[in-house]
Amino acid sequence: MDTRLAKRVYFFEESQTLEMAKKARALAEKGVKVINLSLGEPDFNTPQHIIDGAKKALDDGFTKYPPVAGYADLREVISKKFLNDNGLVYAPNQIVVSTGAKHSIMNVILSLINPGDEVIVPTPYWVSYTEMIKLASGTPVFVPSNVSNNYKSPAHAIEKAITSKTKMFLFSSPCNPSGSVYSKEELKEIADVFAKYPDIYIVSDEIYEHINFVSKHESIGQFESIANRVITVNGVSKAYAMTGWRIGYIGAPEFIAKACEKIQGQFTSGANSIAQRATLVALTSSLEPTKKMAKEFLKRRDLVLKRLGEIPGIKCNVPDGAFYVFPDFSHFIGKEINGRTISNTRDLCYYLLEEAHVSMVSGEAFGNPECIRISYSASEDDLNYAFDNIIRALRIEVNV
Repeated sequence: MDTRLAKRVYFFEESQTLEMAKKARALAEKGVKVINLSLGEPDFNTPQHIIDGAKKALDDGFTKYPPVAGYADLREVISKKFLNDNGLVYAPNQIVVSTGAKHSIMNVILSLINPGDEVIVPTPYWVSYTEMIKLASGTPVFVPSNVSNNYKSPAHAIEKAITSKTKMFLFSSPCNPSGSVYSKEELKEIADVFAKYPDIYIVSDEIYEHINFVSKHESIGQFESIANRVITVNGVSKAYAMTGWRIGYIGAPEFIAKACEKIQGQFTSGANSIAQRATLVALTSSLEPTKKMAKEFLKRRDLVLKRLGEIPGIKCNVPDGAFYVFPDFSHFIGKEINGRTISNTRDLCYYLLEEAHVSMVSGEAFGNPECIRISYSASEDDLNYAFDNIIRALRIEVNV
């Protein structure tokens, strides 16, 4: 520990997702063809009509500081989106637009969590949830799940994790990294649990809302018994291929929205003005490009599941949304491959990056160390190339 730095720097870990992406870039800079399956970033371009909206915003002079919570007309549009798409009632003054959904979640955690407060997090979870909680001096409390129950924590298990210190429940559906999607019935069971605990807030990360392969997206905030304690997080990065535009937003009880606005005002002020105007276009235009993208992701999911089936010992669920698979690679732990001992899935990811030139992320970062997260936000050609290399690198072990 470098004592010149603040202690908070050591409270949390570097994102393994970003770490693996960094290692992949370093290898690529040496001239190696690397297939990056570690980042959750659609390989599609932002639709042209959204880009045109950004250009128009420039021409219209949207180059000044925007309001901290977001432009009034954009918050009005988000309010209508929540109502029309999700059945959620958030007035414009309950909306805060931020620099990505990650920023939105951090604002919420900083607004609600005091030192020692507990936050229940089902596993697997998005890599940054736990580190954000730690940064706020809170304590993450995990509710385990695995491939056998489709990576979904049942309501009774969640209730067992509640203590007098519990302040928040934080989850995503569709889930990053598992792709699991909670049904309306499953969400209702969880809502019924929290209806009995009026001091606990529920944060629902719905950034993958429109990448759903089985049914209409369901929001936990639809249930009246807990609606006044639900903070719904969303954004445009995934559904509209707008990762670099950095726009996320929340709908929240007004006192929480005001707290998030206050915190944001001292950190970043308002989100990028041009990106906000482009977001307004995205949210008021046809979802047809998004639907086409989701269909392509479904094809890729099926391809990846087929290729995983060629590797003996792998266990995997069938993800219902997002663009990840989260297979159980515990078969390889403790084995020797090509003269190298694999002690855990992080070792396996490093090995496959070096030998197969494929970048993936250990499930250790997501609360399930037996797993590896594989993003299929890459072309079918790249996915096939990646799995050809993976199978070749594992050939000694699996005898394919």
